[in-house]
Amino acid sequence: MQSVAEVLRNRAISAEQFPAEGRQRVVIERLSPEIDCGLFAIKRTISEPVVVEADIFADGHDAVSAVLRFRHLRQPDWDEAPMTLVENDRWRGTFTVMELGTYEYTVLAWVDRYQTWARDLRKRLQAEQDVSVDLLIGAELIEAAAARAGEADGELLRSYAARLREGQEHAELALEPELAELMARYDDRPFASQYQRTLRVTVDRERARFSTWYEMFPRSCAPEPGRHGTFRDCEARLPYIAGMGFDVLYLPPIHPIGRTNRKGRNNTLVAGPDDPGSPWAIGAGDGGHDAINPALGTLDDFRRFVERAQQLGIEVALDLAFQCSPDHPYVRQHPEWFRRRPDGTVQYAENPPKKYQDIYPFDFETEHWRELWDELKRVVLFWVQQGIRIFRVDNPHTKPFRFWEWLIAEIKRDFPETIFLSEAFTRPKVMYHLAKLGFTQSYTYFAWRNTKWELEQYFTELTQTEVREYFRPNLWPNTPDILTEYLQHGGRPSFIARLVLAATLGASYGIYGPAFELCEHVPLAPGSEEYLNSEKYEIRYWDLEAPHSLAPLIARVNRIRRENPALQRDWNLRFHPVDNPELIAYTKTTDDLSNVILTVVNLDPYHTQSGWVTLPLEDLNVDPLHPYQVHDLLSDSRYLWHGSTNYVELNPQILPAHIFRLRRRVRTEHDFEYYL
Repeated sequence: MQSVAEVLRNRAISAEQFPAEGRQRVVIERLSPEIDCGLFAIKRTISEPVVVEADIFADGHDAVSAVLRFRHLRQPDWDEAPMTLVENDRWRGTFTVMELGTYEYTVLAWVDRYQTWARDLRKRLQAEQDVSVDLLIGAELIEAAAARAGEADGELLRSYAARLREGQEHAELALEPELAELMARYDDRPFASQYQRTLRVTVDRERARFSTWYEMFPRSCAPEPGRHGTFRDCEARLPYIAGMGFDVLYLPPIHPIGRTNRKGRNNTLVAGPDDPGSPWAIGAGDGGHDAINPALGTLDDFRRFVERAQQLGIEVALDLAFQCSPDHPYVRQHPEWFRRRPDGTVQYAENPPKKYQDIYPFDFETEHWRELWDELKRVVLFWVQQGIRIFRVDNPHTKPFRFWEWLIAEIKRDFPETIFLSEAFTRPKVMYHLAKLGFTQSYTYFAWRNTKWELEQYFTELTQTEVREYFRPNLWPNTPDILTEYLQHGGRPSFIARLVLAATLGASYGIYGPAFELCEHVPLAPGSEEYLNSEKYEIRYWDLEAPHSLAPLIARVNRIRRENPALQRDWNLRFHPVDNPELIAYTKTTDDLSNVILTVVNLDPYHTQSGWVTLPLEDLNVDPLHPYQVHDLLSDSRYLWHGSTNYVELNPQILPAHIFRLRRRVRTEHDFEYYL
């Protein structure tokens, strides 16, 4: 067995085996928000705060100070915000993002010698101890800070130090707030510790957080049956969409549609001579992903349509479907981008048992993947140049993750205002990973969450856990692919209930219209979620003036959303007890509680349901000892409630929901009362 001396001699300890700075005493850990050890950025929109917390502590009993450091990537120097102790060595700091693009943030902490001295001096003074030597120590600390300060502050600090040297009668000067502020400003932060990682925030424009989407097939916009719609027809439809209060109009693919293996009505394998085919079978002799279907018009017609939409406050969103029909120019020009089967034919798209014979997927494992990536980026930039800044991405989970991370970063580097919506109805972890990679918004499982328990569990996950830092939900009660059983059988009340849920649970939501407002509910077959006579495969004529249309109600709901800022965010969602499982109740509030919205929905589309709703009045800044008014913004009815528990009753044949605004009693100087 070796002796200690032999071990030391054999190891030949050198200075390089010591840490770079052994005098760093502060530990920083469990920083939040931090996604996957800093691998991915969190998300915010302009003017939103970033609240950062961390466990910060040091050995011994010395006081610790900490700052939150942040900067935009274009900014060479760091800005700082103070961090304060919350409890149990947990610290918190906040900064606000004010520009599009990417910010960085981290935490810096150190043992604060002045704070330690001042804290201990206060204790000694309270114990009536002799502090003459302590004052000399403090004077030295203050003089050292004066040497680092400018002329004016340096002189002020030296005057403090001089008076402390005069003796104990000036001890109280050491505890003045002005001195503490000066010492914090000129602290040299000895042996400061910085958090081990620098983290990122992706900052988007407000529409990424709060948006109201309407999906429409341009070819079905003709004002008379039997004719293929054009962009001019779409232009005429815009006032109708704006009148309902939508600010994003999403168009399925507007490109030429292939002829080979074209699908017929209701997805039949044989198309008739007049069948238009699926818009997702992209590409023909007229061009591919950067071309316009000639039946819709020209590129100039499209630009005019986009401009007219903008004049009405509507932003046009396009579909990014990176796949091809067998007739796409890519198939001839770049056969290396497609996978071939042993018989020499190109592998068409499949999701067994579903087959998409009219669609060829790209082979992202091709040796020529770089050229493929560059071309798809060129396609996106082409539409950006036409004024498009919102893209709904079709089935992103069927393309490589790294491709999306690269493509979104490349586009947003020069056009940070661009929004990408992920249409990935797949496994939760895949959906979340796509959001982490950079997708601005994401489709959700909302369409299939029908019971109170399902809705509360799911939206608590989306809004109250780490998921909210990177996953922005966009709620759709229907899409061209999704006609849920609830809508198939629940009649008009089911459409109203799902509309109110989507519009109030989420800050961003959308509907596929006119199918939704006209309550289209007949499936292709029992057990299917496909529409009978689906617009994906044929041109439909829609009677927008139908008396049963929900358009007026949709307009009212969207106006409520615009007029109540509480409904324009996701994180403020709170569920409340109702003693009936068919009723769901939740509030959204602004930070200052000036806007409090309570939504109650009857989830049963067939029967009247009633129950008692219990609210935490103190948390809502409502005096529990006085009555308060709830104003139903849907019906304009007003009710006077008392206390925390009140009765509600909803007949789905009349209206299956309340959207209440809580109004508090206000007394004027003349003893006149009203509700605000």
